[in-house]
Amino acid sequence: MDFRIPPRPGRRVLLSTAAALAVLVGAGTWTAVASDGQPAVHHEQRTMSVDGAKIDTSYFTAGGGDGDGKRPAVLLGHGFGGSKNDVKAQAKGLAREGYAVLTWSARGFGRSTGEVGLNDPDREVKDVSKMIDWLAGRPEVRLDAAGDPRVGVSGSSYGGAISLLAAGHDKRVDAVAPQITYWNLADALFPDGVFKKLWAGIFINTGGGCEKFEKRLCEMYERVAVAGKPDAAARDLLEARSPSAVGDRIKVPALIVQGQSDSLFPLGQADAMAKAIGDNGAPVAVDWISGGHDGGNRETARVEGRITRWFDRYLKEDKGADTGPAFRVTRTGGVDSTNGSAQLRGASSDSYPGLGSGGKTLKLGGKREQTFANPAGAAPPAISAVPGVGALSQLSGLGVGLSLDFPGQNARFETAPLTSDLRITGSPTVKARVKSDGDDAVLFAKVYDVSADGSQQVLPSQLVSPIRVIGSGAKDGATVDLTLPAIDREVRAGHRLRVVLATTDLGYASPVEPAKYTVSLEGDPALTVPTAPGAKTQATPLPWWVWGLPAAGLAVAVLLLLTARRRTVAPAPDPALAEVPLLITDLAKRYAKSADRYAVRDLSFRVEKGQVLGLLGPNGAGKTTTLRMLMGLIRPDSGEIRVFGQAIRPGSPVLSRVGSFVEGAGFLPHLTGRANLDLYWQATGRPTEDSHIEEALKIAGLGDALGRAVRTYSQGMRQRLAIAQAMLGMPDLLILDEPTNGLDPPQIREMRDVMIKYAAGGRTVIVSSHLLAEVEQTCTHLVVMDRGRLMQAGPVAEITGGGDTLLVTVDGDVTDAVAGKVAALPGIVSAVRTEEGLLVRLDGASPSALIGELVRLDVPLTGVGPNRRLEDAFLTLIGGSA
Repeated sequence: MDFRIPPRPGRRVLLSTAAALAVLVGAGTWTAVASDGQPAVHHEQRTMSVDGAKIDTSYFTAGGGDGDGKRPAVLLGHGFGGSKNDVKAQAKGLAREGYAVLTWSARGFGRSTGEVGLNDPDREVKDVSKMIDWLAGRPEVRLDAAGDPRVGVSGSSYGGAISLLAAGHDKRVDAVAPQITYWNLADALFPDGVFKKLWAGIFINTGGGCEKFEKRLCEMYERVAVAGKPDAAARDLLEARSPSAVGDRIKVPALIVQGQSDSLFPLGQADAMAKAIGDNGAPVAVDWISGGHDGGNRETARVEGRITRWFDRYLKEDKGADTGPAFRVTRTGGVDSTNGSAQLRGASSDSYPGLGSGGKTLKLGGKREQTFANPAGAAPPAISAVPGVGALSQLSGLGVGLSLDFPGQNARFETAPLTSDLRITGSPTVKARVKSDGDDAVLFAKVYDVSADGSQQVLPSQLVSPIRVIGSGAKDGATVDLTLPAIDREVRAGHRLRVVLATTDLGYASPVEPAKYTVSLEGDPALTVPTAPGAKTQATPLPWWVWGLPAAGLAVAVLLLLTARRRTVAPAPDPALAEVPLLITDLAKRYAKSADRYAVRDLSFRVEKGQVLGLLGPNGAGKTTTLRMLMGLIRPDSGEIRVFGQAIRPGSPVLSRVGSFVEGAGFLPHLTGRANLDLYWQATGRPTEDSHIEEALKIAGLGDALGRAVRTYSQGMRQRLAIAQAMLGMPDLLILDEPTNGLDPPQIREMRDVMIKYAAGGRTVIVSSHLLAEVEQTCTHLVVMDRGRLMQAGPVAEITGGGDTLLVTVDGDVTDAVAGKVAALPGIVSAVRTEEGLLVRLDGASPSALIGELVRLDVPLTGVGPNRRLEDAFLTLIGGSA
């Protein structure tokens, strides 16, 4: 794979060479990253070589292990088309919880080489075993025996399957937590012999195209896509790479998380894995989340928390760890008035009910025998799930139907109106007889929730079940037991259930020859629906503001009481600084319960009127801690903060000249934007004429939206309202912490204009942001922090244009080893790898001396030139913390 990057236009090329740098297999680099108040996470990047492929890995640890310093290990896999970067946040969280965490980019993804083998036991699965070997050699990893680390494996989709396969192929795996994944890939892509063409095509394209796959897989896909249906060889190939192939050997505790909004790997896949692993005698828990491959809420925080507790129980052997119920399903409990999103609540039971528990029989009416057409070319197709358009399945959960069936291409049967509410949890079933005038019949079975007046029908999660009848069974007629998609849905009293058998579906391949199908219901036709009676639903939680506002009022009152005496002992104002918005001198703040670990240390800088100051630094740099001290929310351990000459203490009067936006604002969703602002200003007790509300609103640019309820606002409008609230009273110093979080590019540009307009009147803005390009365009001055210390402060142009920073481009990749050697040269402060080459910061060394040393080190130079971008300057300043 070629990672060479040509020199930027306009940069003078000084040297060129045909030599290429070799990747140093096994070499690693360490960095340490910490969030404010949390232990540092050590991060090592390493390239491993397995059977000719180079696997890019990252290793995370933090804090201490158990009594002897040892800790269990966790392997985290990523989804198809992704890379190890997708699970970095979860890895850091697990590391802080006392695990040694190894992430990797699977073959053919990220910076790993090799062909995509769809979790081939001889390739991707073997890679995992090699990584377990590596973990066994780490001194901090707990061992069950020599060469056998205590290790769990988790991941989503592609990474979830590898966790199961690893447990089946390597007995050293001790626990797994697969998410939204498959048990049998052949069943997932060829359900009942019907080709899931849209998802299969997305699979190939997401993987980088057919040429990125192992040759056999590419040939199989092309063969099936042309034929429109799978053959036995295709099924065998996918089944051999599926967890089901080693299902009888997976005997470790398994937390199975599966998505309800998932037409790729539906709930039936999780049901099969739960039964197989449970039959092996291993503990199993099943969690049906709201979202899935079709979109929706993946409940990331809750799920990752549960996975951590699962590993606490089965890797750390913490018997007090709450692993949750044996079965949990997320249900929609109405709409959140704050933001319009679906409210989620859980139902649980002490045992997994499967997909057919608590069956209730409902009689089906309608014409007993119906004949309909399979159109030539299978067009127009009916529409159910559309991969990549996740909004469809989410809207169905809110009672909005977006499915489509064409007249004359389906049969339908209905129940009578329900006499009471009915909760369906599992797979409904119905028996039908199918006959075709051809040799092949494909039908798509679905069950709709039809409103009382018949005006609306909803297809739960947009799911269908395909069925294929071939040969003499199709011509002579065959009785089939139809298992409809597994769902969790409450059907209201007065509604009916409608069973539809359609001849086409947009997501699947149907026979292209025109044909007539006849479907009949024999005997006493009925639909059996499972109800999982043991699953009890939690009550819908109260909106936060019902309990939050009284609690917040009490907290404010307590704060005022506690800080009243402190105000009297603040140092006297400094008249010489009366016109200086901010002066920070030797500021320091230790982490809680630590004598020598600092969130902020020896920090000093000054801000003048009219400046827009950008506060920059990686996670753990101390930015948020600094802002909290500036606003009087926490006290520094030493040092001083003065705003307009007055020392800052909790409740300092000068804080009335400071406006702030930190971590969002709490608004009453049922009130208009203007009413929320009026209420906030009244709570300050200051005169109405001092609010300058019209001026603040003009800068914020909310327009007519002010007259609408806040619950109707978009994220960008909420951010604007929060900024307007911070600007009430037109404070002389405005502090904004990540004001562009959650905004799209146009909204970010608008927020930039808001900050510039505000400072234009001689006021001062301090903004903390991780969007370097926005900071470069918005701010006049910068303060760069790293590990709590000041790295550099000054005008943006001065920091980005420093002549002491050079960009070195090479023919090929710059390895960590080479970067380390350059950084160790005399007169060099740091050398940091970037996508474009190597950023080198000089401290006494001349460019010509640097070039001579690079040539001596056999670095294949293509160019050396000055660096001008903020991003590059930032990376140079913070070095390995990037």
